[in-house]
Amino acid sequence: MTVLGKLFRTTAFKLSLGYLVAFAIGASVVMTWVSWNVGRLIDEQIGATIEAEINGLSEQYAQGGIRRLVDVVERRVCQPGASLYLVMNFQGQAITGNIKGLPPEVLLLPGMRETTYERVGEAEIDRRALARIFLLPGGFRLLVGRDLEDRESLRNVMGGALLTSLFWLVVIGALGGLFVARRVLRRVEAISDSARTIMQGDLAQRLPLAGANDELDRLAGNLNEMLERIQELMAGVREVSDNIAHDLKTPLTRLRNRAEEALRSASDPKDYRIALEKMLEESEQLILIFNALLTIARLEAGGERGEHVAFDLATCVRDVAELYEPVADEAGIDLVVETSGESIVRGSRELVGQALANLIDNALKYAAPASGRRGAIYVHVQRVGDKVEASVADNGPGIPAADRERVLGRFVRLEGSRSRPGSGLGLSLVAAVASLHNGVVRIEDNEPGLCVVLVFPAAAGDAKSRSGDAKHDHSC
Repeated sequence: MTVLGKLFRTTAFKLSLGYLVAFAIGASVVMTWVSWNVGRLIDEQIGATIEAEINGLSEQYAQGGIRRLVDVVERRVCQPGASLYLVMNFQGQAITGNIKGLPPEVLLLPGMRETTYERVGEAEIDRRALARIFLLPGGFRLLVGRDLEDRESLRNVMGGALLTSLFWLVVIGALGGLFVARRVLRRVEAISDSARTIMQGDLAQRLPLAGANDELDRLAGNLNEMLERIQELMAGVREVSDNIAHDLKTPLTRLRNRAEEALRSASDPKDYRIALEKMLEESEQLILIFNALLTIARLEAGGERGEHVAFDLATCVRDVAELYEPVADEAGIDLVVETSGESIVRGSRELVGQALANLIDNALKYAAPASGRRGAIYVHVQRVGDKVEASVADNGPGIPAADRERVLGRFVRLEGSRSRPGSGLGLSLVAAVASLHNGVVRIEDNEPGLCVVLVFPAAAGDAKSRSGDAKHDHSC
């Protein structure tokens, strides 16, 4: 398709053409209405002039009879730009005047009417006039009229102006429509080229913005945000695939080696049973890893939201901590829960509880009792402004500042934690839950140990913020 054909098929050109047609019709209606009203006004002015002359001439007739009327009419006929006059007797014969060739029916009926006529002393040219027949006493008739040449000239001028205006309106409108269509087509072509590049696999490509903040810019901006989200999700899929390929290779290899070792060295059913139990443990760990990966992927994609309701985060923390108290006590660790202020948040209580359970479980792994005293884990919930914070702090080795962002990724395990059980997915799940609830995760130094803070927006209905809440220390 040619460039001109594309321009004609654009929505912008069609809209411009539609507006042009509508405007041309409107202009024609307005000009026609103005022309008609101007003609009517001219007719009214001519009629008023004729009435005034009729009244004056009838007075002359009343004062001096037909002779005086004839003298007055003959004097007026000789003046430049004179009106049209004709005096006739009761038989319809002309006595004096400056017109001839009137249609017979005009002379028979009195009153104002438009008619054709010929002027005395000129070539036989049909003219048009607005004239009135007035019956005088004695059977005489007086005709007074005005030529309508000026009215016709004005109508011709206005008709010509209308045609000229419509011509230039069409020309300028068509050129303007082509200009607008070309600009829109150029922007649409740029967007289409970028879209083709994206469809070929370049997800880093973005739709161009003109900077006009018009509807095309807003549409392109929304699509760019969508592409940004798609790119993040695709990166997450690739990351999950890479993580599965690299980090699950070791447990799968270990599972295979246990099976080979059992086939090679087991000598009685007891040895086979022990080998099968170890393989079941490995399989269970693999299933847990896969379930965690699927949960994180669904959370990051927004597909596993659960039922979002308003609930008390402090109560949720106490319920989770109560489940871990026996484990903590057996490990020689004190699990302390402190709450202050209102802590109503909106979200999925189950997902938030799972995130808190992961944080407490991690803290139990690293908060080992010190020599001569028990270890300690402090769980604190407080209201800070329009946020609710839940922190889990331990006295373990902590995480270096340079690694605190990195540990929120999948399968990230620092050197000091590789000897402990785990898959490196706990903090990733916590970060995904926080993101789903429009919250954030902060990792801070507990001096010694680690403090992980979950920050959630307070529920909209929980607008009260006690002055004492804002004074709480934000750090652990």
